[in-house]
Amino acid sequence: MSDMRKHTDGGATALGHDLRRSVRGRVLVRGDEGFDAARAPWDPAVEQNVLAVVEAEDAADVAAVTAVARLAGVGVAAQAYGHGPAAFEGAILLRTGRMRGVQVDAGAGTALVEAGARWADVLPVAGKHGLTGMAGSSPVVSATGFTLGGGLSWFGRAYGFAADAVRAFEVVDADGGRGRVTAASDPDLFWALRGGGGDFALVTAMEIDLRPAPSLYGGRLVWPASCAREVLDAYRSVTAKAPDELSVWFHLLQFPPFPGVPEPLRGLSAVTVEAAFLGEPEEGRALLREFETVSGAILDTRGRLEVADLGTICAEPTDPTPSLLRAELLTALDDDAAAALLASSGPGTVAPLAYVQLRHLGGALARPAENGGACGHIEEPYLLGMLGVPGSPEETAAIADRQASIARALTPYTSGRKPFTFLGHGEGAAAAFPGDVLARLRDLKRDRDPMGVIRANHPVLG
Repeated sequence: MSDMRKHTDGGATALGHDLRRSVRGRVLVRGDEGFDAARAPWDPAVEQNVLAVVEAEDAADVAAVTAVARLAGVGVAAQAYGHGPAAFEGAILLRTGRMRGVQVDAGAGTALVEAGARWADVLPVAGKHGLTGMAGSSPVVSATGFTLGGGLSWFGRAYGFAADAVRAFEVVDADGGRGRVTAASDPDLFWALRGGGGDFALVTAMEIDLRPAPSLYGGRLVWPASCAREVLDAYRSVTAKAPDELSVWFHLLQFPPFPGVPEPLRGLSAVTVEAAFLGEPEEGRALLREFETVSGAILDTRGRLEVADLGTICAEPTDPTPSLLRAELLTALDDDAAAALLASSGPGTVAPLAYVQLRHLGGALARPAENGGACGHIEEPYLLGMLGVPGSPEETAAIADRQASIARALTPYTSGRKPFTFLGHGEGAAAAFPGDVLARLRDLKRDRDPMGVIRANHPVLG
């Protein structure tokens, strides 16, 4: 009987004993009070069937957990707060949420960010110096996890992927050894960690370049869903001539009828536009002026932004929420594509979906970065995202059917590729990478982790 089978069949107590002797952080195994809550991901619909949960205090704990796992013949899956869930069958779930240190060197324009630091931890510190990290729409995801998957930021059009901003990673390898990985020290691993996911080493911290952000402008405009065609026409026009410093997103959105949602948004079927501009408010407002010609707006939050406020633009949930995501990259958004999107997403409401989203890409995201990482570049000009919040098997099926219907309607305008961080549950890494990139990632995984100690939510060998 292998060590893996031994632990899977009931050796959790012995594994817990080995872990508690080796780490300072809290250890929970199957049968312990609090174990189920500790292993639960952000999306409670996903069952993370792990053997143990370790809440690491520091990099030394991460190394110790990896060493125990290797000897026991089980895997280790790192996860700060539960984003990027997977089954992780028979593995140790390594929680890094206690490792939240952020050190900004304003003179060098860099930050050292521990694995559990959220963007909400990074941005206020950077913003005090007129700098920003390459954050996305959610303030509560870990900056490191976001970056390992590439990271599509509000400022990606200006500066490329978040992964392109990494100077160095502090890691624990599959043998439990600690090290610092740079382009000079280990070019292959450095390349893979920048957008290839968490399959190659356990990252305990990263050193990133911060970007100048002396002035920011942005916010959200909301109209009733009946204005969708006019708003989408304006969106296409604005994004066709937008400078790289401007990112604009479009949503067909169904606000939930919950008491916590303020009037007049509660239960509203809406069309929205969200924007972030690296520059002065006057210029930002001028670039978005075309949206002001669409009458009927019921909310306009645009204004000067602090760096720390980037996570408020889309008002995304900050508590664990079930979700079913599907994404596609669009090769065009011409008249026919726009008509197909609106016809397949309605009429009137996107329900049972929570939203249908368009993100304008292009700019630096479309240009190959010098010495870039595994994330590469994205030639497609728009990203389509479709998300639902299932509460039952019937709702899950209805959401998946609507997503598939929209995807079918837009098949002539999709490339078939998906950004790594927009892969849905059960989608493999092969959907995110060209064949040569995937082959290189797989070769590196076999070379650096032949026993499969490190487990990722979208494994390259899956």
